[in-house]
Amino acid sequence: MAIKDLTNKTAEELNKHLLDLRKEQFNLRMQKGTGQLNQPHQLRRVRRDIARTKFVLGGKK
Repeated sequence: MAIKDLTNKTAEELNKHLLDLRKEQFNLRMQKGTGQLNQPHQLRRVRRDIARTKFVLGGKK
Protein backbone atom coordinates (compact mmCIF):
# COMPACT_ATOMS: atom_id res chain seq x y z
CA MET A 1 0.00 0.00 0.00
CA ALA A 2 1.33 3.45 -0.89
CA ILE A 3 2.12 6.07 1.74
CA LYS A 4 -0.48 8.38 0.18
CA ASP A 5 -3.17 5.84 0.98
CA LEU A 6 -1.90 5.38 4.53
CA THR A 7 -1.81 9.09 5.36
CA ASN A 8 -5.55 9.34 4.72
CA LYS A 9 -6.31 6.78 7.43
CA THR A 10 -6.80 7.51 11.11
CA ALA A 11 -4.48 6.16 13.79
CA GLU A 12 -7.07 3.56 14.75
CA GLU A 13 -7.35 2.32 11.18
CA LEU A 14 -3.56 2.21 10.89
CA ASN A 15 -3.29 0.11 14.04
CA LYS A 16 -5.85 -2.34 12.65
CA HIS A 17 -3.98 -2.46 9.33
CA LEU A 18 -0.72 -3.09 11.19
CA LEU A 19 -2.28 -5.96 13.13
CA ASP A 20 -3.55 -7.52 9.89
CA LEU A 21 -0.10 -7.20 8.31
CA ARG A 22 1.56 -8.87 11.30
CA LYS A 23 -0.89 -11.77 11.09
CA GLU A 24 -0.15 -12.11 7.39
CA GLN A 25 3.59 -12.01 8.10
CA PHE A 26 3.21 -14.76 10.70
CA ASN A 27 1.25 -16.95 8.27
CA LEU A 28 3.86 -16.44 5.56
CA ARG A 29 6.66 -17.34 7.96
CA MET A 30 4.86 -20.54 8.91
CA GLN A 31 4.38 -21.41 5.23
CA LYS A 32 8.07 -20.78 4.61
CA GLY A 33 9.03 -23.03 7.51
CA THR A 34 6.92 -25.89 6.21
CA GLY A 35 8.06 -25.42 2.62
CA GLN A 36 4.65 -24.38 1.31
CA LEU A 37 5.52 -20.79 0.38
CA ASN A 38 5.32 -20.50 -3.41
CA GLN A 39 5.94 -16.74 -3.63
CA PRO A 40 8.82 -15.76 -1.35
CA HIS A 41 8.61 -12.12 -2.48
CA GLN A 42 5.44 -11.81 -0.40
CA LEU A 43 7.53 -11.79 2.80
CA ARG A 44 9.46 -8.78 1.58
CA ARG A 45 6.28 -6.96 0.53
CA VAL A 46 4.62 -7.48 3.90
CA ARG A 47 7.74 -6.45 5.80
CA ARG A 48 7.94 -3.22 3.82
CA ASP A 49 4.22 -2.53 4.28
CA ILE A 50 4.69 -2.91 8.03
CA ALA A 51 7.54 -0.40 7.94
CA ARG A 52 5.47 2.07 5.91
CA THR A 53 2.54 1.76 8.27
CA LYS A 54 4.72 2.27 11.34
CA PHE A 55 6.35 5.29 9.70
CA VAL A 56 3.00 6.98 9.01
CA LEU A 57 1.68 6.01 12.44
CA GLY A 58 4.72 7.63 14.08
CA GLY A 59 4.11 10.82 12.14
CA LYS A 60 0.53 10.98 13.39
CA LYS A 61 1.65 11.12 17.03
